Amino acid sequence: MASETDSAAQALPTGSGGSPRNARQAWKTLKGVLGVLAAVAFTFLGLLAITFFIGRVVPIDPVLAVVGDRAPRAVYEAARIEMGLDKPLIVQFFNYVGNVLTGDLGMSVSTGKPVAEDLARVFPATLEMATLGIIIGVLMGVPMGVYAASRQGSLLDQVIRVVGLLGYSVPAFWLGLVGLALFYAKLQWVGGPGRLDIFYDGMVDPVTGLILIDSLIAGETDIFFNALSHIALPAAVLGFFSLAYIARMTRSFMLDQLAQEYVTTARVKGVSERLVLWRHAFRPILVPLITVIGLSYAGLLEGSVMIETVFSWPGIGNYLTTALLNADMNAVLGSTLVIGAVFIGINKISDVLYRVLDPRAR
Repeated sequence: MASETDSAAQALPTGSGGSPRNARQAWKTLKGVLGVLAAVAFTFLGLLAITFFIGRVVPIDPVLAVVGDRAPRAVYEAARIEMGLDKPLIVQFFNYVGNVLTGDLGMSVSTGKPVAEDLARVFPATLEMATLGIIIGVLMGVPMGVYAASRQGSLLDQVIRVVGLLGYSVPAFWLGLVGLALFYAKLQWVGGPGRLDIFYDGMVDPVTGLILIDSLIAGETDIFFNALSHIALPAAVLGFFSLAYIARMTRSFMLDQLAQEYVTTARVKGVSERLVLWRHAFRPILVPLITVIGLSYAGLLEGSVMIETVFSWPGIGNYLTTALLNADMNAVLGSTLVIGAVFIGINKISDVLYRVLDPRAR
């Protein structure tokens, strides 16, 4: 009887639930998750510190922005005390951190509304335009880079390199103005500045803040196509700058891979050129390419100030510009904080994708 029990125990798999191996694996996974959360927390704390101290060293008095230049001294001091600016700097910092963690970014002088409410209203517009821009950049830039590398020195390679050079050298505002003059004013292929025609403004409830999605949810196809005509040109301009960077980096990565011995071996074995490019050479560059795409996307989210100004696009770039002109420091710091948080989030998403695509990173 005892021998039968021992045989049954030996027949159990070593990886069954509750085994030391599974416990160690679970603890290792938990440590990894806690490490990522700790890194995000410390990075965000550093971002809070940078934005706070920048707001204190810039030559702009937030009290004067609220009470005005001609306010009596007593009113100025009362506002200063109410805003907590009479306290030591370290106390002001901890108060600032506490307010941010509770979602309180202060009141905007420009709009008279909470900054968090303003950012929740304007950020989706930037997100929508930047997302379309990065989609255009990836769908066009990656194939351009791959085929330019496969035909190094050819006419196609030279044309793609010139396109990349233009993407780095042409000013964004100039390209936007030329696009408006040609495709909107002359050819009338696209909508003008803004997200919608005035006639459609306010006709769709902002469920997600993304007008293309909200119009589809509401079943308003006319508004969807109108919004699409307005976003097409600014998204295409952003996509042009994005594809220039992505194509250039993809070409560089592919040239390095195409020079490897395993690619030569595949060609000698008679593997088709398409499989050599996309299966053998392209797969190893996915991990560094994710970094390039992530940084490009983050750059579009925070660097579209000129495009939003040219196209009167009601996004975070336009909001930040207005806040700077009005010395609205709460809005400036809140916008900077959101942009920095976007960078942190995209970097962490890139780290997760590394582990999914490259088993060696696990």
